[in-house]
Amino acid sequence: MRFRQTYADLAATVLSRPPRLGRTRLVAVDGGSGAGKTSFALRLAKQLDAPVVHTDDLLDGWDDQFTFWERLERQVLGPVRRGERATYLRYRWDRGEFAGPPLTVGPAPGVLLLEGVSAARREIRAELSFSVFVTASPDLRLARALARDGDDSLAFRAYLERWRAAEDRHFAEDQTAAAADLVVDGAAGVSDDRFARLGMPEEGT
Repeated sequence: MRFRQTYADLAATVLSRPPRLGRTRLVAVDGGSGAGKTSFALRLAKQLDAPVVHTDDLLDGWDDQFTFWERLERQVLGPVRRGERATYLRYRWDRGEFAGPPLTVGPAPGVLLLEGVSAARREIRAELSFSVFVTASPDLRLARALARDGDDSLAFRAYLERWRAAEDRHFAEDQTAAAADLVVDGAAGVSDDRFARLGMPEEGT
């Protein structure tokens, strides 16, 4: 059963939680590719006036799906934890390299959103003030991914299927959804002020 909730109410809940990454409330928005994580994270960030770090920007290509974490820790989470400004380059998928103007976070933002597959992984869980898992059916996620990337070639589909299978294994082993503070129905559509939640465990966890 779906329950409608406003982003404003969720933002208030986030702000009621204590900071756990140094002086920063770290909010993870996790879920499978094409589930609707980015749209959700950007709308929540607007309510919180908070920066968003997208994990896809820190992956060194397709083969770095889960092994990018050390880079994220060194370039973003570590500096934020210490109250310092974080600086990193975005990975350019079209060029196969990190390039472009540096992106910055902080120092010590009140709230920081981390969006992407494995953003709420077990190793960061103790430092999260709030975690969200966005879910949608495999068929919808696939359609969205193909539309987003504009590539329906056999080669791209092969990469995507391998990626999605690895996601499924990771979420099962990590028990990400079960550990989340909020599970969101990414198939229900979004607006600027409301989203559909599927469940919220007891507050205070």
